[in-house]
Amino acid sequence: MTTEDFPAVSGSIEERPPLWRRTGVIATSAALVAAVVGGVTGGVVGAMNASPAAVAPVSGQVASNASSTVDVSGVAARVLPSVVQVNVASGQGQGLGSGVVLTSDGRILTNNHVVAGAQRVTVTLSDGRTVDATVVGADASSDLAVVQAEGVTGLTPATFGDSDRVKIGDEVVAIGSPEGLQGTVTSGIVSALDRTVTVPGTSTGRRASSVSYQAIQTDASINPGNSGGPLVDAAGEVVGINSAIYSPASDSGQAGSVGIGFAIPSNQVRQLIDQL
Repeated sequence: MTTEDFPAVSGSIEERPPLWRRTGVIATSAALVAAVVGGVTGGVVGAMNASPAAVAPVSGQVASNASSTVDVSGVAARVLPSVVQVNVASGQGQGLGSGVVLTSDGRILTNNHVVAGAQRVTVTLSDGRTVDATVVGADASSDLAVVQAEGVTGLTPATFGDSDRVKIGDEVVAIGSPEGLQGTVTSGIVSALDRTVTVPGTSTGRRASSVSYQAIQTDASINPGNSGGPLVDAAGEVVGINSAIYSPASDSGQAGSVGIGFAIPSNQVRQLIDQL
């Protein structure tokens, strides 16, 4: 089992001092680094955890905003059965991310960077069962993948909403397995829309193609392990797939959530699901 640190990217704005310093850290191939375009360049990392913990079945650990007008507990109760933990074993160790149930027979959506290079994939369902799974489709250019859980029926598919209707200031809820804590629920708002996020793709030799998408930015707490999990609106409909966070690095390691997370809009996702 390995512990994954994420590399940082330095940046500056014209004559201004650097936004933050880059320090030496160690990264594995599962790490995802991105630059946020639009006047600011900074480090963004795929929210995937390389040190999964053994976690018992949970009904959800809710960390909601006290001033929220959204019934976070109600949203959590509706969506948690549709969220799984994706466990990955590769030649570089073990990792985990999150996933969203697409069909009752076990089709599950996650991020490509969660399963890239996987030698074995399992999924832990909301009821605590862990079953084998197979990657049936992956698209590095969109950072999306679909896995098939084996031998399951009766799962609860998530409902996808219209991300074009999302507005800045809308309250949203993120669900996933940050640091292996399955069923964790956090809430916040949409803090920006159409944020261009560019991330290096999977390396081939010395070259790596970049991946860009227009992301929903949120201050709902997203941490390593949330990748592939849903960002949902007040109605419990998926409006984004959590995929990356801005996370300053230091000599002591990568920082966690600083209130800047990114999700792939659901309308982009729906266009690609059938192809995957």
